[in-house]
Amino acid sequence: MLKDELKSVRDKFFSKAPQHVTDNVNKATEELIDAGTATGLKEGVKAPDFTLENASGEWITLSEELKKGPVILNFYRGGWCPYCNLELRAYEKVLGDIRAEGAQLIAISPQTPDQSLTTREKNDLSYEVVSDSTQEVMKDYNLLFELPDYLVDTYKNDFNINLNHYNSQQNPWRLPVAGTVVIHQDGTITKSSANVDYMYRAEPSEILMHLRNLK
Repeated sequence: MLKDELKSVRDKFFSKAPQHVTDNVNKATEELIDAGTATGLKEGVKAPDFTLENASGEWITLSEELKKGPVILNFYRGGWCPYCNLELRAYEKVLGDIRAEGAQLIAISPQTPDQSLTTREKNDLSYEVVSDSTQEVMKDYNLLFELPDYLVDTYKNDFNINLNHYNSQQNPWRLPVAGTVVIHQDGTITKSSANVDYMYRAEPSEILMHLRNLK
């Protein structure tokens, strides 16, 4: 299961990372929890419509995809994040079952289209991977937050990750919390999962079960 794979990576990180790094990661998570922001949208509300560019340079509109059936939106941080890559591949494994329920899957990140294409190819994904370069969709879904300066320094100096290389030059250090949204064909959000701790994600099997119960 995805949670077991995530736990393995998480345990390895906390066993090997320097104390100041784990302290900064934990501090940022606690601050985000205390702020009470980026908690996602409530179930039962209408999902905000959007049009975003996919990894192939095509434009994907949520309302058009909903004409085909329910839609799962998976908000991820980027292809540089090992937890995100595990999650993206976990959804690929159940994609056949998702489509068997008549549903579509769309993964959304703040990465540029070129970086989204790299993420799709690296993980061998066959579902839509789109770029929210302006971060407006993540904001509309109440998932957007900004990394504090001390964590930006940690990413650059300890993780050797510079989000200027992945995201639009406008606010590259703003990210979505890990979020999964299931949208009924009528546009209503029926399941909304948001976790400010990026090391934890919704289990794809549970999302699939929810889809099956929509009928």
